[in-house]
Amino acid sequence: MSASLPLRPVAPAAKAPSPFAEALRMFVRNPSAVVGLVMLGVIVLLAVFGPMLYVADPFEIRAAPLTPPGTSEAWFGTDYLGRDVMISLLYGGRATLLVGAVSALLSVLIGITIGAFAGYYGGRVDGVLMRVTEFFQVLPALLFAMVVVTLFSPSLVTVTLSIGLVSWPGTARLARGEFMRYRDLEFVRAERSIGAGDARIIWKVILPNAFAPLIVSATLAVGAAILFEAGLSFLGLGDPNQMSWGMMIGSSRQYVLSCWWAVAFPGIAIFLTVLAVSLIGDGMNDALNPKLRER
Repeated sequence: MSASLPLRPVAPAAKAPSPFAEALRMFVRNPSAVVGLVMLGVIVLLAVFGPMLYVADPFEIRAAPLTPPGTSEAWFGTDYLGRDVMISLLYGGRATLLVGAVSALLSVLIGITIGAFAGYYGGRVDGVLMRVTEFFQVLPALLFAMVVVTLFSPSLVTVTLSIGLVSWPGTARLARGEFMRYRDLEFVRAERSIGAGDARIIWKVILPNAFAPLIVSATLAVGAAILFEAGLSFLGLGDPNQMSWGMMIGSSRQYVLSCWWAVAFPGIAIFLTVLAVSLIGDGMNDALNPKLRER
């Protein structure tokens, strides 16, 4: 009779990583996305904490007009009025980033709401909401924003609202396509069969599954909103009581040959911010896309 062999303990199966952990791993492995995240983090930190550490009035005349960069009086030089360009950059970043983030959030909320109802219900609801979307999509966005800002006086609130009200059609169409794709799948039918209402299915069942492309759209909307705000401020339709990067460029555009630094530095700040947001958006798209993760 043969001796029985000792039983070996079976090692537990490795737990599969969660989708969030897998997406985070893919994002961190993307060099351009990490560079964009670091760039944006530095810009946000300077805009938030810079004015706290260097308390000053960005509209105050601190040196002789058209002082070039590199002097002890103003490291980044002064504009045509004698305002310090570095201080204006720090304080202007707050307004520019705030308008960009809030207006992008507003446009995404409007777009997701309209796209969700259009894609889920379909039929007449879809037809009406898509006609409204097409109206705003063919409407000259800059002209409409200029009219809104002019009617209600230029301020950070009116600029933010005007940008949010003209920037949502793309997100609405994206959300509509996602909801049309998910509304007849088995897990949605299972929720209906157990008596779940439309509100629960829309916001708690379909939306979390369709969130990945919408997050990418929201990220890219921030960069577009920053450029939009800079364009309005360049045209003199920004808040005259709030320094912003677009206002810096617009107020000094006539002196670009004799005072290039007053235009170049805020222009570089806008370029780096939009570039960072775009890199983050591309990285999130690669990380949240299952097909790209498998590849």
